[in-house]
Parts: sequence; structure tokens; C-alpha cells
Amino acid sequence: MGKAGYRTAADADDALQEARRKLRSHGRLTRRGAPSVGEYAQEWLDSLTLEASTIEGYRKIVRNHVEPQLGTIRLDKLTATALHKHYGALLDHGRADNKRPGAGLSANSVQKVHVLVGAMLDAAIDDGHIVVNVAKKRRTVKAPTGKQVRAQRPEIQTWTAVELRQFLTWSRDVYNDEFHSLWHLYAHTGMRRSEALALRWGDVDLTAGKIALRRAADTTRRDRTKTTKTGVARPIDIDAATTEVLRKWKATRGTIALDFARADAYVFGDLSGRLRKPDDIGRRWDHRVAKARADLGADHLPRLTLKGLRHTHATLLLELGVHPKVVQERLGHSNISTTMNIYSHVTPTMQRDAVSRLAGLLGGGAE
Repeated sequence: MGKAGYRTAADADDALQEARRKLRSHGRLTRRGAPSVGEYAQEWLDSLTLEASTIEGYRKIVRNHVEPQLGTIRLDKLTATALHKHYGALLDHGRADNKRPGAGLSANSVQKVHVLVGAMLDAAIDDGHIVVNVAKKRRTVKAPTGKQVRAQRPEIQTWTAVELRQFLTWSRDVYNDEFHSLWHLYAHTGMRRSEALALRWGDVDLTAGKIALRRAADTTRRDRTKTTKTGVARPIDIDAATTEVLRKWKATRGTIALDFARADAYVFGDLSGRLRKPDDIGRRWDHRVAKARADLGADHLPRLTLKGLRHTHATLLLELGVHPKVVQERLGHSNISTTMNIYSHVTPTMQRDAVSRLAGLLGGGAE
């Protein structure tokens, strides 16, 4: 290998020609002028071929945290120092919603801005607008680290097995809740809100006690579904009680209209058979929890979000000693490290249980 790190003279020549091309490109950009950050951001967003919900999330980031502050700067005039100052301002007073306007963004939110800006500037290089991605100048651009993001992560809220049981019993026997089957399914499978709403009866095998998760409701488009978060279908085993709950629910749907119990019908469709809106289900859950707390006593039933029901499912399984790999598969996480990072609060319980089991196996006594 040569002194410059090239295997052959031809490789070195190719690198030289590429450097000259970039230099000529930079000269053209200086004369012609690159588009502004705001102009290019919209062009880049329009070119993406991702899920609609993902693109909508990117548009929100650009709308709230890129265009207002950086939008008028030309791409080739954006500096690493300016980007670093921008991240600092976002951390200090960057919140732009109606909840706490003017408050600082979390490290996680600023990291998302950084990832988006970096990807956009990479595309701008490919399009010949700039020759350097200033977001990657790490000595100057100090984006929040993964450690900072994890340190700020809010504590996961869950219910105990007793609390979950009393809510489901209240939902079924006291409130006579039409959505009891849905809450039961969430609690016993840990599936995502949108995944349950997109279930069709053809995905549910009541004989074998299995569900195939193939799609999720699209939160950005009415009556539309998308692939699961990992992009692949995943099977979930269900217990006998959950199978019976779904069997009764299917019979109930069939009494409304026979079409509602056919293989292509949504399991939890509305009274017209249409796909329900995830946000609407979230509001209904919040209403039920508030009512249950009023009936059962706030001291006996803490507040819990619908996502908290998914966390409860995972936490209870891990506390029972179920292998984290099984929990990962049920939740649909792309890798087991995601599962363990989210549910690290369960690790002490798992360790105590493991130590107790080992002591029991070995006799537990000192020699």
C-alpha cells in the first residue's frame, strides 16, 4: 500500500480526479449560489420514499426546529459553529408546541434534529449543492450523546399485576366497556396501539392460539395501513383466556353484521367496519382510566397511558423470569439491546430471582 493509503497508482489517480471534481463543483456553487436550507429541506422531504408517518415526523422537525432558525441560510454558508449554537438554543429554549412554549427541548429531541440535518446535508452533497457536511464536524458540532439521551429518559410507568387485573375486571363487569376486548388484548400481548387496530380476523388463528401481526394503522392517513415498525410480520402466541375473549368478540361483531366477522374485516373496526383512528383509541383509554380511578380510588390505580399497558406486559413477563429474547419478539423490537435498555429497571428483580434459584439448586447452605 502506498504512502497515501492507496493500493495502486490508479486508485490514487481516481481519488485525485474526485478531489478535482469537488473543487470544480465548489467553484460553480460559489458563482451560482446554493439554495437556502429551508428551500432544500422541502425539496429533500418531497423526495423521500419512507412511510407517510415517518415523513410527517420529519416535516414536523423541519417546520419547528430547522426552518424558523436556519431556513434563510444558504446551504453552502451553513457553518459547524452556527449548527452548534442552534443545538444549544434548542436545548435552552427550543420547545415550539402549545404545552410549554419556550422551554428547552430534551436531548433526545435535539439528537433527532441532528440526525435529520445530517441526512439532509448528505443528500445535498449528492445533489452537488455542497461539498462538506458540517453536521459531521464533531469537534465543533456537539450534538447530545446517547448517554445524555438515556439519562433524560423518563421513568417507565407500569401497573402491577393486581392493578391490571382490577382494571380489566372493572372494565368488563362494572363499566360494561365495548373496548374491553381491545384492552385485554393489549395487556396480554404487548402489541402496539396501531398494530391491534389494523388486525383482521384472517390474522387471528383462534384454534392454534396465534396472531400474525402484518400491518399497523397509519396515524397520518385515514383508513390506511402500513407495514409493522420492523417492516416484517411477526407471530404472537395468545393464551386460552385471550383466545376466548376474542372468540366472544368475534361473535358480537357478527351479530352487528356478518361481514364484520369475515377474514378481511378489521377485528376492532368501528360500527361501519372502518379502521379506527389510533388517536381516538388513545383518548378513549384515557377516559376509561380516569373513570376507573374515580370508581376504584386513585390510590389503588395510578394513571397509565396506553403505551404504559405495553410496558406493563413486558415488565410482568421479565419479572416472571421470561427470557428477554422472548419479550423482544413479542414486542417487535429490532434487537434485544432495545428491549434491555427500555426495561433496565427490571434487571435487579431478575438478578435477585436468578440468585435465589441458583441457591436453591445448589442447596443454599454454606459449607
